[in-house]
Amino acid sequence: MNAVLDVIWHGLRDALLMAWEVWWALVLGFAISAIVQAWVPRERVERALSGGGPRSVAWATGLGAASSSCSYAAIAIAKSLFQKGASAVSALAFQFASTNLVWELGLVLWVLIGWQFTVAEYVGGMVMIVLMAVLLRLFVSHSLEREARAHAVAADTGHQHHSVGSELTWRQRVTSFAAWSDVAHNFRGDWQMLWKEISIGFLLAGFVAQFGNGFFESLFVSNAPEPIPTIENVLIGPLIAVLSFVCSVGNVPLAAVLWSGGISFAGVLAFLFADLIVLPILAIYRKYYGFSFTVRITALMFVTMVLAGLLINALFSVLGAIPSGPRPSRADIFGSLQVNYKLFLNVVGLAIFATMFWITRRRGATDPMCGMTVDRAKAFKKEVAGTTYYFCSQHCMNAFEGGEQHGHAGPAHAH
Repeated sequence: MNAVLDVIWHGLRDALLMAWEVWWALVLGFAISAIVQAWVPRERVERALSGGGPRSVAWATGLGAASSSCSYAAIAIAKSLFQKGASAVSALAFQFASTNLVWELGLVLWVLIGWQFTVAEYVGGMVMIVLMAVLLRLFVSHSLEREARAHAVAADTGHQHHSVGSELTWRQRVTSFAAWSDVAHNFRGDWQMLWKEISIGFLLAGFVAQFGNGFFESLFVSNAPEPIPTIENVLIGPLIAVLSFVCSVGNVPLAAVLWSGGISFAGVLAFLFADLIVLPILAIYRKYYGFSFTVRITALMFVTMVLAGLLINALFSVLGAIPSGPRPSRADIFGSLQVNYKLFLNVVGLAIFATMFWITRRRGATDPMCGMTVDRAKAFKKEVAGTTYYFCSQHCMNAFEGGEQHGHAGPAHAH
């Protein structure tokens, strides 16, 4: 019993220490993402995604990079774009960009395991988009794409996280409390979507670290001649991601533990790239697009993730940019509580976090259906028996009205 309690204590301690290491980077990344979501007009970009050529793919990549890093939000928005006429290649490009080219992911990677992984993640994200565009027709025919679009149109639209924004000049936004309210609500919305993923990621990393290096040495091939270890690692990396159920920024802590445990540079990258094929997301793909399309795009994404990992590994090897020397120890990854610059940065991060949430409390209301905090001045509204209810989307308001008609209005789903 003492041994079990000791493992639990050390797992929780390491999870909290890792969270302490990257808290400021998470807050800064989410703040930058919230500013971009609130202040970069999205509707005009969405209209440009109706085609499937390089221009539409480029727009989809830019919109994805400017959006939230939440994998679940990415696939919901991509489905909406696909319903409105965006090609499969544009919708998938949006998903890849949204989960690989966002600020918070790069910042946390830099803090935990180094700038090389940040650069590799960004370059690899672009490589995956190019590979996906080139290889798409080997996996998805025009007729299957049409079938998938019809399935997506017929599918339940479900609940999506909608970015808050208003039409102002940049100078007006910087000096407008209402514009910063848009930022704060996007900031809070992203945290509401991702806090479970991030928490699970830290907890998983903390407890997996208790296995020790011997566990990882048995999991990863390291003594065979190249390129066997690299190929094995780049194949097993996505499989670990699929089975871990953790996606988005939440898989970075586990990536750091895998790197410390001996997986190759290419293996870490393939693991990070694989957050779009974890099991819960595969189930959503099937609901949105049907079984056949889901199988084929999953195979396509797996191939692009493996190839991108190998290509980036080869590129960084030629450039001499792959981290060499001793791997970071557990102490290096999980850190410790000290009075140093990280304490100052974390205090600043806490102040930003508290300010954003204070703004949403001052101007916000809670959507009774999904629990989302919305700006009262810009939300969908409905008055019932003298009480005004506020909703994040038309979908939530319609669901509330449907429940009201049946006499049991109340929360229908979690956000």
